[in-house]
Order: sequence, then structure tokens, then C-alpha cells
Amino acid sequence: MFGLDQFSWTAKWSPYFFLFLVAVALLYWLAVEKYRHKFADSGPVTPRQKLFFLSGLLMIYIAHGSPLDLMGHLMFSAHMSSMAIAFLIAPPLLWLGIPGWLIAPLFMRWKKTWLRFLLNPIFTLLFFNGVFSFYHIPALHDMIMTNYWLHTAVYVLLYASALLMWWPIAGPLRELHGLSDLKKVAYVFADGVLLTPACALIIFANAPLYDIYSDPQLWATALGYCVPGDAAVFLEKFRGPETFALIPPIHDQQLGGVIMKLTQELMYGSILFYILYHWYKSENRSAPDMSLDPIDLDADGNLKRA
Repeated sequence: MFGLDQFSWTAKWSPYFFLFLVAVALLYWLAVEKYRHKFADSGPVTPRQKLFFLSGLLMIYIAHGSPLDLMGHLMFSAHMSSMAIAFLIAPPLLWLGIPGWLIAPLFMRWKKTWLRFLLNPIFTLLFFNGVFSFYHIPALHDMIMTNYWLHTAVYVLLYASALLMWWPIAGPLRELHGLSDLKKVAYVFADGVLLTPACALIIFANAPLYDIYSDPQLWATALGYCVPGDAAVFLEKFRGPETFALIPPIHDQQLGGVIMKLTQELMYGSILFYILYHWYKSENRSAPDMSLDPIDLDADGNLKRA
């Protein structure tokens, strides 16, 4: 598997992170099943909702606990694949799986002014796309990837911004976002436009932008945060990132940008289709019935109303 057999099973499958997600799933089950009666206005959670939530956790594990996470330290394309799964696919699945009554008490604790600000669609759009774009500025990206605590803080910020970004589309408390179907379409289009510059920078660059995937010392330092070990040992054992390179670094970088953009287009396209379909159905339900009453013939063969 791309030379990953040289790493331990623990490094490839992150068992502690897996147990953490299992604990989250258990807490979710306890909240929506065993202790549901403790929440005001609670109701049954459908199997579909549970599947959405568990699928979201699975996506997070694939992004940050499976061998893909390790590969993200070896190849930029794998890194962008992990980012696409973690921030474009997992958050809406989580929101679709969470019933509104479960998180309503949390939102009641917030002051309304702060809540309106954090959930404002303009803020949520700018927040996520701003954090994502700044993270992928080459100098900042290399610095973050070689600083463990900064890397952790930025990923927490990315998850927070991604959850907020998906709130106006998939958030369970509709009264707190209240976007019409037309505004949701505009929101999704704007989201796609704002993410495009970062992807374009990566795709159309004429040279590798990120030293973390070409400079052996920086690469070994970043790898040490993912796999227990000393940077000098990694350099002695693997020589550098070229050990795992399947394609030249510039092509790997371009592939990463394409993966992110294609994932975005597929995800947003699916969301747009759902919004437009829902809009069409709601318009049909609200339209007045213009059909004529049934007609029939009388004994003389003339038309008559039923």
C-alpha cells in the first residue's frame, strides 16, 4: 500500500482515535435512545438519521484515522483527499443525523447576538473559506505542518468553521437559519466561488509550492507528529518524501487541487439537486388545485357535472 508496510499497524490505523469515535457514537446512542426522555420536546430518531451520523463519524475516521491520514504526510494529493472528506463530506452528514431537540439546550445558553453573528450565512461562508485558504498559503501551511500544537489548533478551527459553513444547509434547527430554497442555491454557488481561488493556486502553479513535500528535513519533522520517532531516524531510513512518491511533486500537487475541486463540485452539485428537488415539491404542494370537477353524460347525451 504505497510503501506503508514499513509503518506499524498503529501508525496506519490510529486505534486510539477509533476508540474516541466509538465513544462519541455511544454517547449519541445513549442520548437519542436511552436518555431521550430527559430532553424537552424530544422525539424518535429515524434509522436514516442514525445512519447519517454514523456515516459522518466514519468519514472523519477515514480522513484522520485510516492509512489516508498517514499518506497525507507523504503525498499532497492524499492530504487534499483527507481534507475533502473531513470538511466537505463529514459535516453535513453529522448535521443530518442530529435531531434538533438534542442540541437545542446548547443554543439556548448562547446570547442571541452572538448566535446571530456565528450563524449568519455571510459569516459562515467567509469563516470557512478564509481559514481553508489561509491554511493553504505555502509558508503558513509548512509552518503549521511542522508545529504540532499549531497544527492541532488549526484543525479544530477548520472543523468548527466547516460545521458552521454547513449549518445554513443542513443544520437541524431550521428556525436558526431559515434560508429559503432560493437563498440556499445562492449560498452553495457562493461557497463554490470562494473556494475556487485556493484550488486554482494549487492546480495551476508552475512549481511545487509546499516544501513539506519536497524538503527532507521539513518532511521528516512533520512525519514525526504522525508516526512516533525521531526526524533523523526517518531521514536515515526513508531518505525523504521521494521514497513514497508515485508521481513528480508538481503533478502530485496538481492532482491534490483537482481532487479537492472535484469533490467540492460533486458534493455541492448533489446538494443543489436536493435543494431544487425539494423546492419543486414544495411549490407543487402549495399550488392550488386547478383541475375541473369530474364530468359525465346525462340521459340525453349532454355533458353534466358530477
